[in-house]
Amino acid sequence: MNSPQNSAETAPVAGEQDSGAPACVLSFNANDPSGASGIGADIATIAAMGAHALPVVTSLLIRDTAEVFESHEIDPDAVVDQARSILEDCTIAAWKVGFLGSAEGVSAVAEILSDYSDVPLVSFLPNLSWMDEDPQMAYLDAFRELILPATRVLVGSHKTLTDFLLPEWDAERQPSARELAVAAGELGADYVLVTGIQLPDQFIDNVLASPQGALCGERFERFDTAFVGAGDTLSAALAAILSSGTELDVAVSEALSFLDQALDAGFRPGMGGVVPDRFFWALPPGEQPAEGEAAPEQGPTLDDTTTPPSSRHVH
Repeated sequence: MNSPQNSAETAPVAGEQDSGAPACVLSFNANDPSGASGIGADIATIAAMGAHALPVVTSLLIRDTAEVFESHEIDPDAVVDQARSILEDCTIAAWKVGFLGSAEGVSAVAEILSDYSDVPLVSFLPNLSWMDEDPQMAYLDAFRELILPATRVLVGSHKTLTDFLLPEWDAERQPSARELAVAAGELGADYVLVTGIQLPDQFIDNVLASPQGALCGERFERFDTAFVGAGDTLSAALAAILSSGTELDVAVSEALSFLDQALDAGFRPGMGGVVPDRFFWALPPGEQPAEGEAAPEQGPTLDDTTTPPSSRHVH
């Protein structure tokens, strides 16, 4: 056993990172006991992408796989202390912001983000219709004023982002991803990743856009299933991929592909929605059929192997 003196001499210097170590992604999010969304989803997704999650809990959700019942705030000072303590020790390569609990929580997190303006931030705006009107409006106002100016990519569903960014929209047609990006850009965000854009056929569109126009995207076949945690999965995957220095359009394409396969392999742990399987690539291959039997239908694979997504090797 090393003596205390030898241990101290060999301890890493604060802020240093081992060569070849996974990139660190710090996530601010609520704890969701179902594991479908929130900090649990972020940890699983970031790990699946090959990065290392630094989870900071911002609130405690009371929910199941069907709905959110309420949220208990964590004192903003405790949120700050969680983040500051690990930031003094570890070097981070990306941020993920999810649900921050309250307007006061938003303010506390924004103060931390302002000290690391060179680190890319992916902000996810979930549907907050379960909140009472006054705290919801205060939260959204704070998010709009304090988080968007620091955001590289704002992620959210088409409806949620429309209600948030263009609340006065009254045209018969739905706003385009570019129009949402213009509104976000006026508030300081660089890009929007808009999910769930309804198309006239059996598909939905997911589009990365800047105020200048749409940049890239992927179409998904519409599922007749309610998913829980898709937005947290997508935004955490994007943050993890960006932590490796990947170009944004490539990172978005990889994150959307990861989400699509995680949804295809999704499972229902309770009586509510389907949870994305963030470790779909790690599942063992299915049993071989007996002679004369048809092969069973399987979930999506990557090149018919159980190797992880290409974006896992982010360090």
